[in-house]
Amino acid sequence: MAKVFIDGSAGTTGLRIYDRLSSRKDISLITLPDELRKDVAARKEAINSADIVFLCLPDDAAKEAVTLLDNNNTVIIDTSTAHRTNPEWTYGFPELSGMRERIKNSKLIANPGCHASGFIALVKPLIEQGVLNKDVLLSCFSITGYSGGGKKMIADYQAENRDKLLCAPRQYALSQQHKHLKEMKTVTGLINDAVFCPIVADFYSGMEVSIPLFKKDLGTDIEGIKKIYKSCYNSKIVHYDEASDENGFLSALAFSGRDDMQIAVFGNDERIVVTARYDNLGKGASGSAIQNMNIVLGSDELAGLITEEI
Repeated sequence: MAKVFIDGSAGTTGLRIYDRLSSRKDISLITLPDELRKDVAARKEAINSADIVFLCLPDDAAKEAVTLLDNNNTVIIDTSTAHRTNPEWTYGFPELSGMRERIKNSKLIANPGCHASGFIALVKPLIEQGVLNKDVLLSCFSITGYSGGGKKMIADYQAENRDKLLCAPRQYALSQQHKHLKEMKTVTGLINDAVFCPIVADFYSGMEVSIPLFKKDLGTDIEGIKKIYKSCYNSKIVHYDEASDENGFLSALAFSGRDDMQIAVFGNDERIVVTARYDNLGKGASGSAIQNMNIVLGSDELAGLITEEI
């Protein structure tokens, strides 16, 4: 039975991981009482006694937690931004070419960012297949539920007398300095950062990432793009779907509460929109982390995950 410790179990990502793992018979969860959750000595003992450690912490705290590791057996899966572009860490998106085997044999796994997961899933195969050049200039629109903003944002949206401006979608990261941009460029191999337009809206969880593409930037047509995605994404966790809209609409709420990702293509040969829909707390965070753990342990990759509508 694998011993698992969630460092930062009180946050939204940690709570979702705990919820997914608490009923599993092959997992023994190491927990600390509330008064010891931030105690360095107690955390160090828990980290080094675990087979798998999930870091669900701010970046600086995640870096500090890694320094507490003093054995060569524990596997760390970090859900923060701290190590996603560090070459000493394995990027935890198993569906990318060659990545599943690397994850299986890694002790340090950096879990992908929520917005970045959709962007990378859409862009990297097109670059690898040579239909997008690495110097292409891209834009990306991503709408997310407010749970991605953490406890403070959740409290703001759920407050009884909240600001009326929260009733409509709000674009943010207007300075084009979003923390996922480095990850999006590095993992895909792009030379230039995308123009990234993230939007938070009045729903708890769910995410929809869209990238517009012009014919002049592509080495194939719309059917060629569909063919690439079909060959790359055919599992229950990441899957390409035809005719996946809802009567001409595409809701970011569709995959809320789930741990899978839907890839789809719309438009025509002149102007194309490629999309990824998933839960920002699922395949965008906790679900992805658990999938990585399952791979490391040699368990069923779907164990503890929800990949169908409930």
